[in-house]
Amino acid sequence: MNVTRLSEYLLPTEKQPPADAEALSHKLMVRAGLVRQMGAGMWTWLPAGWRVHQRMVAIIREEMDAIGGQEMLMPVLQPAEVWRKSGRLDIEELFKLTDRKGSELVLAMTHEEAVTFHIAQIVRSYRDLPLIVYHFQVKERDEPRPRAGVLRTREFIMKDAYSFDRDPAGLEQSYALHVGAYDRMMARTGLRFYRVEGDVGMMGGTGAHEYMAPCAAGEDEVVLTDSGYAANAEVVRAQLGVEELREGDTVNGEPIRLETAIEIGNIFKLGTRYSEPLGARYLDHTGAELPIWMASYGIGPARIVAAAVEQFADEHGISWPRALAPFAVHLVALGKPGTPEREAADRVYETLLQGGVEVLYDDRDAGPGEKFADAELLGCPLRLTVGRRSLESGEIEVQIRRGRKDGPPLALDAEPPELLRALEELLRGLP
Repeated sequence: MNVTRLSEYLLPTEKQPPADAEALSHKLMVRAGLVRQMGAGMWTWLPAGWRVHQRMVAIIREEMDAIGGQEMLMPVLQPAEVWRKSGRLDIEELFKLTDRKGSELVLAMTHEEAVTFHIAQIVRSYRDLPLIVYHFQVKERDEPRPRAGVLRTREFIMKDAYSFDRDPAGLEQSYALHVGAYDRMMARTGLRFYRVEGDVGMMGGTGAHEYMAPCAAGEDEVVLTDSGYAANAEVVRAQLGVEELREGDTVNGEPIRLETAIEIGNIFKLGTRYSEPLGARYLDHTGAELPIWMASYGIGPARIVAAAVEQFADEHGISWPRALAPFAVHLVALGKPGTPEREAADRVYETLLQGGVEVLYDDRDAGPGEKFADAELLGCPLRLTVGRRSLESGEIEVQIRRGRKDGPPLALDAEPPELLRALEELLRGLP
């Protein structure tokens, strides 16, 4: 059963944001009934929020499959030994535990060790390479300072992909494929973003890029120049040997500007950083044994969702890009059950449902003000209203959420195929 009647749907909207909320996305995602907090850095995605999250997952999956990625799933709970071999067991943010037999375990914050462990056992020959695998999996991170709602948490879902190649040239080709895929993922969301030079950090390897979405809640700074140079401010400070950067400082002879941003994705050229200690090797065409060249590619659906809230919200609430919205259409019925206007709204709802339109139907026994406020807070791209005025005019009122503009009305008595065609045309033109 498709439960999208608001009288039955779990969407606990709030008039006030949480007292500790500073980031706009934290305030609005809680107020709109998308997420709820269970503990520090621990968040539950409620039905409408989960729909948004899974829309981003679907976009990522499509673009990963398009470059030849093969989806799999690796465990979060892992033996500590592989992390000891890679030299990463002592990372402070890594959750460590022992089982009832005293065996050392970790809760993975990323899966380089796990995937290299498997590849070391599976790949034998140069004919087995290149290879791209990926998964969507929960990550656990002993974050010292969880903050900003779902932006910095201790548990989150990440898509991490791994490429395996014969040599550095192959690694560069796989890396370029992922750069293209990530650029397309970002473009499909409508987000403003920068791909910037990053720091390899605890991942190791020979190079990295970060995908940054500009917004006030971000913890990172991006350094930009007019010629298109973009880098994480940390990287630039290290290169220049300075502790602080200011607007107007120069890099490569050009004045810089600084922008606050959220890191939403990170890609790393790992080289043989993990294949060497974990024994991932292959035989080349001459029979020589060589280490596999690797790269890893992470992206956070939750962070992209929060960045979209930050970038597109207005003073009335969220304003989703069409690609991420929990529902394409928010249908508001004005009028009590049993009235002609409610019956008309019910008919429109059934037409939309049967036509495959993703619609949330506000059939609650509530006033127009409350219904409109909740619709603007949730931020679906299109609001349709059916009430007494619709019966008088023969038109369904249309509001486009982005900019709160009136759209062209739809004919209330149109035949279902005609109504669906007109609605599809409207939706196609939305950002």
